Formats: sequence, C-alpha cells, structure tokens
Amino acid sequence: MDQKNLGSHIWNVAELLRGNFKQSEYGTIILPFTVLRRLECVLEPTRNAVVERAEQIASMDVDPAQVLPSVSGHKFYNTSRYNLGNLGVADTLSNLIDYVASFSPNARKVFEQFGFENIVQKLHDDKLLYQVCNYFAGLDLHPDTVSNHEMGLAFEHLIRMFAESANDTAGEHYTPRDVVRLATTLVFSHDADALRGDGVIRSIYDPACGTGGFLSSGIEQIHEWNPDASVVPFGQELNDKTHAIAVADMMIKGYNTENIKLGNTLSDDQLYTERFDYCLANPPFGVDWKKVRDDVQREHKQGDKGRFGPGLPRVSDGSLLFLMHLLSKMKTDAPSRIGIVLNGSPLFTGNAGSGESEIRRWVLENDWLEAIVALPTDMFYNTGIATYIWLLTNRKDDERKGKLKLIDATHLWQKMRKSLGSKRREMSEEHIAEVARLFADNREAHRADDDGAEVPVSRIFNSTEFGYRTITVERPLMGEDGEIERYTSGTKKGQPKPDTKLRDTEDVPLDEDVDEYFEREVKPHVPDAWIDHDKTKVGYEIPFNRHFYVFKPPRPLEEIDAELKEVTVKIVEMIREMGV
Repeated sequence: MDQKNLGSHIWNVAELLRGNFKQSEYGTIILPFTVLRRLECVLEPTRNAVVERAEQIASMDVDPAQVLPSVSGHKFYNTSRYNLGNLGVADTLSNLIDYVASFSPNARKVFEQFGFENIVQKLHDDKLLYQVCNYFAGLDLHPDTVSNHEMGLAFEHLIRMFAESANDTAGEHYTPRDVVRLATTLVFSHDADALRGDGVIRSIYDPACGTGGFLSSGIEQIHEWNPDASVVPFGQELNDKTHAIAVADMMIKGYNTENIKLGNTLSDDQLYTERFDYCLANPPFGVDWKKVRDDVQREHKQGDKGRFGPGLPRVSDGSLLFLMHLLSKMKTDAPSRIGIVLNGSPLFTGNAGSGESEIRRWVLENDWLEAIVALPTDMFYNTGIATYIWLLTNRKDDERKGKLKLIDATHLWQKMRKSLGSKRREMSEEHIAEVARLFADNREAHRADDDGAEVPVSRIFNSTEFGYRTITVERPLMGEDGEIERYTSGTKKGQPKPDTKLRDTEDVPLDEDVDEYFEREVKPHVPDAWIDHDKTKVGYEIPFNRHFYVFKPPRPLEEIDAELKEVTVKIVEMIREMGV
C-alpha cells in the first residue's frame, strides 16, 4: 500500500466520527492515534522485555530513562502491558490513559501537545473510544511494513486532509517532497565528495520545521550517499501539533528530540548558541509578524549583536526575517550552506533605503548569495504563485566570488496524475538532476523554446549589477517675478531653492558614474536641474523575470489583417445561414 492509499485508509476512521465531531476536528483525533499506533508497532518486538526490566528495577533507586532505552532499542519506551488491541471494552478510557502515561517522558510529551486526554475523554463520552482504538489496532504500521520515509509521506497526506477539512493552510505545515528533494540536492551537491568520506558528521537545521520533512529528507539524502555518515538534526516549530509529529518522527528514527524545539523562532530562538553545516527552510509565505513586533524591533536595535540589525521588512511579510535568522546560524570557522524557499516578494519589494532593500544589500555586499532558482508555478499545496529557492553560503568557490547565478527552472515540470490542493505540477528526478547540473556549471545556458527560439535558462551576474543609486533631481523654484528664488542665509546661501512639485528621482546602476549618467540622461531634457547628493540612497533588487525575458516581435500587420478578413467572412456566412 503506497503512502497515499495508506493515508486514505487511516483517514477512513472519520466514518466513525461523523455526526459526533465536526470535520474540522477529525485531524485532532486521527493524527495522535496514528502516532500512537506507529510508536506501538515500533516498540512491539521488545515490549515484553521492557516491561520485565521495568518491573525488576521498580524497587531500585534507578532512573528508568537511563536503563530502558537500551532494552527497547530506541530513544523511547513504554512500560505498560496494554496496547490498543487489549484495552478492554469496560475500562477503555482508564486503561488507555494509563497506557499513554507509561511512555517515556519524551514520548509522553508528544501526547500532551496533542491534548490527548481531552480527545479520548470526548471519544469516551460519545461512546466511540473503544471503536476508534480497535480501528487503529488493526493498522499494521510496523517499520518492516511501512518505512520511515513512507510513514512521513502518509503523515503529509493526513495533514493535508486535516487542513482541507479545517479549511486550514496545509502548506504552512509541510513542503512537497519534490521541492524538498530539489532544495536538499542543491544544498548538499557542493559537498557531495566530502559527504562520501569516512567519519562524516553534519548538522541540519530548519527554523520552521513543521512535521520535519526537510530534516527527514535531508538525512535520507545524505545516507543515500554515505550510510555511515552521522547526521544531527535541529529544528524549531511554532505549531504544537505539527511539532509533536516532528518529535515523534525523530524519536522513532533514533535522534535526540531535545534538539527539536517548540516556539516562535523569530521572537525566541531556542537554539541561540548553535551554528550549523546546513540550513533548510520553507517559512510561511506572506505571513505578518505583528505578534512578535516588539521582540524583533528590540533585536534590530542591537545592530550587529542581534539577528535583525541590517533592516526590517514590512510587518505584512516576515520572510526576510527568516533569511537573516538563517544567516546568523552559519558557522564562523567552517563552511555553511543555506537553502530557503521564498515567494517573489523578497526579490524586489521595497525602494532604496527600505528595510527589504537594506537586507538585500547586506546579503549581496557580503557575497553570501550564490544562486536563485525559479520554480514552476502550482508546485505547492496551498498556493499556485511563483516561488524561488535561494542558495547561500559563507564559503564561495573562487570562480563564484562576487557572482550570482539565476536559474529559470519554470519549464521543468510534469503534470500530476491527480492534483493535491493547489499542487498540480511536480518535478521528476530528471528535472531535479537538470537543475543541479545548471547550478554546478559555471557557465550560462540556453534552451530552445516551443517555437524553436533560443532562450536563457541560467545567467551569471556580478553581484553589484543588482545595486543602484536613487538620486533626487531638483529644479529651481521660480518666484512670481519669474526669477529663481534663492537661499538668503546658511550654508546654502545664494543657491537656488528647489521646487518640491518638480522634484523627481532617477535610479542609476551602481557600477555607473552618477554624474556621467546625469549629464547624459537628465541634463539634455532639463538643463536647470541638479542633484541633491544628500538625498542619494543605495538600493538593491533582483528583477528575476526581466533577465529571462526574450522579446518576440509581433506578426506582420498584413498577416494579422488577412486573418481578420478571413474570420469576418466566416462570421458573415454563419449569420447568413442563420437567416438573420
């Protein structure tokens, strides 16, 4: 059974809930019970041994958490003789609560975040608890039957079903696996040879980890290249229920779940002292940061001592806050690489001097941004908008220093057999490999479009090409007598006063001389104009689409005119046949 059918099969328990619960509540029941059954199946081979050992040390001054994981063979354990299949009809509620309370503290915390006791109490009151427990007891979720990867995909399907039934935003909780695979491939590919070596230890971090998809897929990919590599995952997640799934997933895979934090990354970085080899993130698109405004502004005022010193984006979109946060997580004594999924807004929103522009300026002038990849539209579950993967590093190769590569991958997709929410397109392994090849190649590339014309797919620029100066062009204020009004005192005494109604601005490329531009582009049209250099501001923007636009001349007028005449004749004939 594939993950989609497995997810649908699990979701069928909703038939038992219908009438007693709202559709929006189904997921709050199905998700924790799925986690419980998965943990139960994982622990089944050593369950009796753990119970026996727990009974042996019960009278001793021994911490079970120091002894029982080695018996269970996992980072967690359960000391109860109950399971979902033997809770009994009469005492289902009390036995189930006792069963869950017998988990190790790290696993028990997962169910606390789900609010599990309140859930089972409601099921008990509605006389559904035994039936639900019995349903899940019949699901074979043992790792020998359902791999960790397949289980992760099934969880994604369940969360999407939950989000749709609750009219929620599924994309806030997880990223489609093809997008994740592309991002991890691009982030790791530069270190592919090193990752295949001996004694490899790498850390991976996601500050908005959702259910842990980026972390799980990153670990899987590194292990594909080197099964012996040691990978240490770190993450933080705002939503308590998706955090619970991420913790359960990492716990089952044998990782330290203390590294997966619960809380708002922007206002409370709970991994403040940590720095990482790889950072991967898909922060929510266009979500405001009003709730954490005071904390963010306070850290902004700390300048270089805080994460947000370079600038603050508008409150309506916190994407660039996550970008700055990730850059603060780069190591100072070793290479770090970052892959972050963003929408189009961070590329160009904000004029020179704005928070967004200052952040882009900081990133580009520090030469951290290595490449930006434009993805096809309709790739995400909750939106069809244009999206991009930004790739950053603190250790560029010599030939890439001072350069930025733009890759247009919008044509690399295949139609899905069945849409999932707004996701109608997907990238195949071949598409991902092609993007990776374009990224690795230090040359520009082109392709033939549908009309056979050659169009660019990757371009390389100097980072300074995205900078510009916004100059203020002033013109003199004329008095009623037709004479120029001038300052009569101060440092500007004798100089003409500017007419604010005639004030204008010009954007001058950063690598062009301002005065030469002014003499060539402005002076011939307004000879009395001058530049107020005190108002000059430096800005940066990345007009991605402009660099891939290829002009196609319109068809000859004669051809269009002939076609219109032909259509007109046909319309007249149709009208005549209708007897009008």
